[in-house]
Formats: sequence, C-alpha cells, structure tokens
Amino acid sequence: MKLFAGASVAGRKVLITGAARGIGAALARQLHAGGAQVALLGLEGELLGEVARECGDAPWRYCDVGDREQVDRVVTTLVGELGGLDVVVANAGVARQLPLIGGDPAVMEETLAVNVLGVYYTLRAAGPHISHPNGYALVVSSLAAAVHLPLVGAYSASKAAVEALGNTLRIELKHTGAKVGVAYFAELDTDMTSRGFGTAAARAIIGRSTVSGVAPLGPAIDSVEKAIARRRRQVVSPWWVAVVLPFRPIAQRVIAIALRRGVRRALEIARNEEAPFTTDQPDRPRKMERKA
Repeated sequence: MKLFAGASVAGRKVLITGAARGIGAALARQLHAGGAQVALLGLEGELLGEVARECGDAPWRYCDVGDREQVDRVVTTLVGELGGLDVVVANAGVARQLPLIGGDPAVMEETLAVNVLGVYYTLRAAGPHISHPNGYALVVSSLAAAVHLPLVGAYSASKAAVEALGNTLRIELKHTGAKVGVAYFAELDTDMTSRGFGTAAARAIIGRSTVSGVAPLGPAIDSVEKAIARRRRQVVSPWWVAVVLPFRPIAQRVIAIALRRGVRRALEIARNEEAPFTTDQPDRPRKMERKA
C-alpha cells in the first residue's frame, strides 16, 4: 500500500461534494495544484465542468446529495474512475433563515435533508472506500454548530448533527486506520455568506452585514489542504474559532445578550420575507419549489 507524505496531498484521490463553487471549487483547484486527483459532485453541470477542466479534466457528475440512490450510484462511478479513494470531503450544504415559531416547516425539512442526510449518504457511500490506513473523511460543519443565532436554528441544528456524525464516524472507523475530521468555519467570503446575511430580517437583528465580519476564503482552503495532508481531527477558520469552541456556553450567552434587542422585529420581518436558500449550489431542485 502506498504511504503518503505527512505534509502533502500529492497522489491522494479525493472526492468533494458541493464542488461547483465556493469552498468546494476552491478546494478542488488547490488540491489539484498540490498533486491530488479529485472527483467532483454538484448540481451545476456547467460550473462543475469548468472546475473539472481546471483540475486536469477531473471526473465529475451531477448529484443531489439528498437522494440516497443517486449518491450511491455516483460515488461508485467516480471511485471507479479515480481507481480508488483516499479522502472524501462532505461539503455540500444549504441555509435559509427560519423563525422556529411561525416559519415555513419546509425550510427545516429541506435543510436537514441536504445538510444532515446528504452528509450521511455521502459518508455511507464513500466509507467503505476510505476504510484503510490512508483513509480520511472531512465533514464541513460550522461555528453555527456551537453558537446559535436567532433565525438560524435550522442551519445550526443541521451543522450540530454534522459534527455529531463526524465524531461518531471517527470512533467507528478507528479500527480500519482511517481518520475523520470536522471543519468549523465562521463567515467566509462565499456566495452562501453574502446571500445569507443580506436579508432585512438579518439586518434587523445584527444591525450590520455579518456577526463577526467576512473572512477571506484562502486561509480556510489552506487549512483544509493541511488537514487532508495530515488527516487532522479539526479544522477551523478564521483562527479564533478554535478559541470559541471550548467555551460554547459562554459564547452562547454573549450572543443571546448582544442580539436580544432586534429579535422581535426580525421575527416579524422573517415570517413575511421571501428569503432565498443560501447555498454554493443555488439551483438545487427543492421539494418546496416543486410544490409551488
């Protein structure tokens, strides 16, 4: 069995979900530049094709991660085209503001279907292929898994579930030699962040564009590349997220106090505001849209 250098991604075979844009696309390009072989999943064929061409004509497929049979089929196909698999990055996700009382329950259902079941289906399909001493799975959670904001309950719940899946899988794969990492990002410079905090309800709570300020995407991608190379159990970006995580109860209390004044008005706005799903794959076919 080939043994990889501890600080390099060269030669690794990596499957990335949500790879059409944002974190997934940037990571694919950087891993390819570092000598990895990548395979891409996503919903936007034209964008995926462009990313694939920039990654040495990497194999790619349309795939809705919320569809278990589709995930099983596509992962099997891409692993065959790669000739094996060393790393899976479960990155695809969606978000949308939701008042827990009086909001549209379809938002919660859709968020959990993509962010939780989609990660589970991805890990389930890729797991047998990475169950070896060089294997690694990275699940993309969020600082939202640890610190919960008003109107972001669906997203926070889903990312807390992703964290739980990653921590559980780490124990279940240990005997195979494979390792599992969990990524915690704050507000990065992606389409998801710019659209997610661009609503009237969000502005009513925060009073500005974001909670902590938008961080550049580059350092986050650098951190993920290093995590893959060294099969780390935790990835954070920006750096201060690592300081917040051990003090979740304190951070939650600070947030609750700091944001309490605008919540009532924000809830009123959110119950009537037509806010879009924010995602790095904006054209995902959604059940709620098909019903409209």
